Amino acid sequence: MLGYSCRVPRIPTVPPLEQVEVARHHYDLLSRAYPEASCELDFDSPFELLVATVLSAQSTDRRVNGVTPALFARFPTPAALAEAEPSVVEEIIRPTGFYRAKTEAIIALARDVADRFDGVVPRTLEELVTLRGVGRKTANVVLGDAFGVPGITPDTHFMRVSRRLGWTAATKPDDVEAEVGALFPERDWTQVSHLLIWHGRRCCHARRPACGACPVGQACPAYGEGPTDPAIAQALLREPRG
Repeated sequence: MLGYSCRVPRIPTVPPLEQVEVARHHYDLLSRAYPEASCELDFDSPFELLVATVLSAQSTDRRVNGVTPALFARFPTPAALAEAEPSVVEEIIRPTGFYRAKTEAIIALARDVADRFDGVVPRTLEELVTLRGVGRKTANVVLGDAFGVPGITPDTHFMRVSRRLGWTAATKPDDVEAEVGALFPERDWTQVSHLLIWHGRRCCHARRPACGACPVGQACPAYGEGPTDPAIAQALLREPRG
């Protein structure tokens, strides 16, 4: 999630009531299909989730979950990670890809948490995005899943699915965040994010979405982009790699 803009998203115009109703109908269908939808990164503290989310950039949750137990066993606190030897961290997180840049990022943010916030991950968006390597998307993951503060987290799955569903035509993450957020009450924002990410990983793939096995089905404006034959579509469903 490196590189995501920290600017405050524009405030969209109030969406038409019909668009709100359609989006909430989609939400209900997805909620029934994925009642267990939640964050798929393993963590035991806000700091662990913060680091894991940074490591998830250009990687999979499964790969991140494979390295974080060793990382946090070796460096259990922000202060410990802040003083880590980069080569040691690089070796641990190598499977996540871009391990040199990620090592630099997580050591820098650990120093910020240790030095500027007394080792405690801040609980506001405004403070989180001041940490080096942390943008709005990463901050919203931490707020929503570690602190219960609602937030939209438009990763690649979220952006693809929200456009296919007709919730937005925007292409920039911060504009997608604003437009989708306007369709739902704030209390639902975190779960909206989980549902779209789960659906994108399991069914609504970038290539050949499983339209014929989709829980939204013909209620989706993009129905037919992928195979509509139920048997063919069923074969496309998959448990995500992350």
